[in-house]
Amino acid sequence: MKRFFNRLLPKSWRSTVVTIPVIRLHGTILPGGGQFRPTLSLASTAGLIDKAFGFDAPAVAISINSPGGSPVQSRLIFKRIRDLATEKNKKVLVFVEDVAASGGYMIAVAGDEIFADPSSIVGSIGVVSASFGFPDLLKKIGVERRVHTAGQNKAVLDPFKPEKKEDVERLKALQLEVHETFIDLVKERRGTKLKDDPDLFTGLFWTAKKGLELGLVDALGDMRSVLKTRFGDKTQLKLITAPRGLFGRFGLFGSRFSAPDIAAAAASGVIDAAEERALWARFGL
Repeated sequence: MKRFFNRLLPKSWRSTVVTIPVIRLHGTILPGGGQFRPTLSLASTAGLIDKAFGFDAPAVAISINSPGGSPVQSRLIFKRIRDLATEKNKKVLVFVEDVAASGGYMIAVAGDEIFADPSSIVGSIGVVSASFGFPDLLKKIGVERRVHTAGQNKAVLDPFKPEKKEDVERLKALQLEVHETFIDLVKERRGTKLKDDPDLFTGLFWTAKKGLELGLVDALGDMRSVLKTRFGDKTQLKLITAPRGLFGRFGLFGSRFSAPDIAAAAASGVIDAAEERALWARFGL
């Protein structure tokens, strides 16, 4: 609406300032999360995405810094961005910071153009499942594990049982299906930009400098410089943030969380934090 009225004014009176909304999608991609363990998911990002596409602007800029995580949440975020880009007829410009790998790269291909720093990490187009096995631990400490199921496959890949070949084969079959979905999505979005390289979909990752050669990114550059070049020196960046309460995150009279809530979140967060740390560590971060 602002741009419409701006066009009605005499040319000398028209504002040349363009405001581009910016969304920061930083972190691991996992369902759930919360105040104590913020993560990227459709639930945590949908409001920001919707708000950004509601701006009277020619484009939406997205800053991505993610080592990946849930393939489902990655695709849901990707789809929300693309649906709104089509509905609102807006360009999406993605800017990679340290890393856009695995699910992080899946979200990145929602962009009509992808920019990155030469040293950014991109790629890792693959699927991984990781766990630990403790088949002899309970015996050593004198604990008997009792598992009762209805359905012979309900306890597959139990970490306290020896690994079975047929269970691993079943898991790999699932991974291949998810991998194919990922590959199809990247091919659909990047099209002829992708180079015919045998390693492209093997899970390998590269610096953005090499990623440019492979067609994984469109150009090297930072958000501020690219947007000012594209839309003019007076271009302003508007960071879209989640709404906060009048008196901050924890309310007027202290925390909104009970002591049991905090304790439970802290306990469950230890394992989750280790998993997240492992995701970042794969890329030396």
